[in-house]
Amino acid sequence: MESWLKTGRLTSGKRISDSSLNSEPPAVCIENISENVPGSSGLLNTQDPSAGLNIQHTITKRVATQEKTSSKKRRYDESYLSFGFVPVGITENSDGQCVICNKIISNSSLVPAKLKRHLDTNHPELKDKSVSFFERHKEVRRTGAAAIQKFVKTDNENATEASFLLSYKIARAGKPHTIAEDLIKPCMTEIVTCVLGEEAAKKVSAVQCSNNVISDRIHKISDHIQDELISRLKTSEMFAMQLDESTDVVGLSILLVFVRYPFGGSIEEDLFLCTPLETNTTGEEIFKVIDSYMTKHHIDWNKCIDVCSDGAAAMVGKIKGTVTRIKEVAPKCSSSHCVFHRHALVAKKMQYELKTVLDQAVLIVNYVKSLRWLSRGRVLLRLFELHDELKIFFTKQPVSAHVNKLVELLHDEQWLMQLAYLADIFDKLNVICKALQGRATTKFTVNDKMSSLKNKLAFWIECVEKHNYECFTILNDFLKENELRVSSDVEKNIHEHLTSLTKSLHEYFPEQLQDMDWVQNPFVNHTKPSMLSVSEYENLIDIKFSSTLKQKYEEGTFDLNAFWIGLKDEYPEIVNRAITLLLPFVTTYRCETGFSAYAYTKSKYRNRLDAAPDLRVQLSDIKPNFNAILRKYVKKFHSSH
Repeated sequence: MESWLKTGRLTSGKRISDSSLNSEPPAVCIENISENVPGSSGLLNTQDPSAGLNIQHTITKRVATQEKTSSKKRRYDESYLSFGFVPVGITENSDGQCVICNKIISNSSLVPAKLKRHLDTNHPELKDKSVSFFERHKEVRRTGAAAIQKFVKTDNENATEASFLLSYKIARAGKPHTIAEDLIKPCMTEIVTCVLGEEAAKKVSAVQCSNNVISDRIHKISDHIQDELISRLKTSEMFAMQLDESTDVVGLSILLVFVRYPFGGSIEEDLFLCTPLETNTTGEEIFKVIDSYMTKHHIDWNKCIDVCSDGAAAMVGKIKGTVTRIKEVAPKCSSSHCVFHRHALVAKKMQYELKTVLDQAVLIVNYVKSLRWLSRGRVLLRLFELHDELKIFFTKQPVSAHVNKLVELLHDEQWLMQLAYLADIFDKLNVICKALQGRATTKFTVNDKMSSLKNKLAFWIECVEKHNYECFTILNDFLKENELRVSSDVEKNIHEHLTSLTKSLHEYFPEQLQDMDWVQNPFVNHTKPSMLSVSEYENLIDIKFSSTLKQKYEEGTFDLNAFWIGLKDEYPEIVNRAITLLLPFVTTYRCETGFSAYAYTKSKYRNRLDAAPDLRVQLSDIKPNFNAILRKYVKKFHSSH
C-alpha cells in the first residue's frame, strides 16, 4: 500500500484488500511534491484536511507561475543586431534569426546573454565585428528573401492579392461591387478553362469576390491611399484647397475637398475629404468638419496658402463663411473665386432685346423636347442649324396661338440674325471656358485666356462698327446665303452687348499679374518685381543668365511646375515664391467632376452606398502599394469556397 502511494500510481495487477480499506490510513510521504515545497517535511497526514488543501494550493500556484513565465513574450530590440540576430516576421513578439547561419531561436530566448552565447559558440571569429557588418548581412538576407518570396507565394496569397486588384479596378470604374461575383468571375473562369484548362480555372475560382469582400477590400485600399496622402501633406511645406458642397440622390449634403501640393518633381492634386454634412450646410458647419479632419490627422493649417470656392454665401460670408473661418486659423491663406462662376456672371448680363430672343429660343426648344442643356452655346447653335426643319415641324402641329407665335419667329429674319449672333458669341465664350477646364490650371493660364478675350472683344467691337461680321461665322454665313444686311437696330444690340461684355470682363477679371511675369518666363529682361526680396531677386538673376536652364526652357517640352520644383535645392527662396503663385486652384473643376463621379457611383439603384471609399479610390492618382496593404491588413490568406 505504501509503495504505490509513494510513487503516486497503482501498479497494474495489484488489488487492494478490503481490510486495507477499512484500516486507519497511515501517514503518506509525497516525495515528488514535498521536496519542492518550502517548509514541508515530506510527510502528509491524511487525517489533516487542511494539509491537503495547502499542498493543492501550492501546486496550483506553482503551475500557474510556470505557465505565466513560459507565456511571457519578449519584444525584439534593435541592439540584438550587434549579436547578429534579426526578427522573424512583422509582429512585435516574433522569434529571432541569426543572419549568419539562419538559425531561429524562440521568442523566450531573446535575451542578450543567450544571443551572445550563440555568437561566441557558433561564430567566434565574428564576435568582434561591428553592427554595420551584421547590417550588410541583414540587407543581403532581406533582398534575397524578397526575391524568393516573389516566386514562392502560395495560391491563397496570389488569390488574395488578385482580389485586391479586382476590387481596385471595380472602384476605379465606379461599378457595383456585385459585378465581380455576378459577371467578372464567371467570365474569367470560363475563359481560363477554354484557354488554360481546368487546373488554372480552379485557381481563378479561388479568388474571393463576394459583395462584402469587394467592399471590405475597397475600404482598405481607400484607407491606404488616405494614409499616403496625409503623410505627403505632413512632409510638404504648403498646399492649396478647393472645396464645394452638393447633394446626392437621396438628398444628403456632401462636402468635397481637393488639395494641390508639391511632391517629388511635380505638383499633385488629390481628393482630401469626402464626407456627408449631417446637420446643415452653413459655413460654420463646413469649417468644423474640415477642421476636425485636419486636427484628427495632425495636419498644420499654417501650410494652407489658398482656398478656392464657388463664391456662395456659406463659403465666402464675411463673418461665418468657411473661407473666413479658415483664414482665422491660417493667417497666410488667401482665397479665390472660381473662374467658371465669374465667367458665367460675365455672360449673364444682356440687353433686353437679346434676352428676349434667348428666352424665345428656349420656348421653341422646350416645345420640341424638354431636355436639360448645360451649354447655351450648343443649344443655340443646334437650334439655328435646324431652323428650316423646325418650320416644317411646326406646320404639322395643332394650330394654336402659341404655335403660331413660334412659327412667326422662325420666319423673322431680324430674329434669326440675333439668334445667329447669340450662337456665335456663346460658342466663343464656351471655347474659353473649355480651355480653362482640366487639371494644372493656374492663375497664369486664366490671365492669358482673359487677356486674349479682352483683346478679341475690342477687335469684335471694331469690326461691328465697320459693318464687318466675318468674326461671327454663323451670322456671316446666314447673311451671305440670304443676301441680307444687318439692320441698325440689330447692329446696335450687338454693339451694346459686346461693350457690356468688355466692361463685365474687366470687372470680374482685373489685371493682377503685371508683377509676376517672371514666373512664366524668368529669362526676359525686367526690373526687380516689388514682391521679391533682394535675395530672391539675386536668385532670379542667377537663373536668368544660366545658359543650361535657358536651353531647357526653350526645348519645347517645358513644364513650368517641374522647372521650378527642379531648382528647389539650388535656389530655395525664389522657388518657394514661385510655387506659392503656381499652387492655388483657380476653378472648382475637380469638385464638379467629383460630384459627377459621386452621382454615377451612388445612383438611384445603389442609394444606400457609402460612396466615400469608392470615390477616393476612383479619383486619387496615388497608386496603392498592394504588398503593404497585404502586410497591414491580412493576417491569414484564404481562398474562395
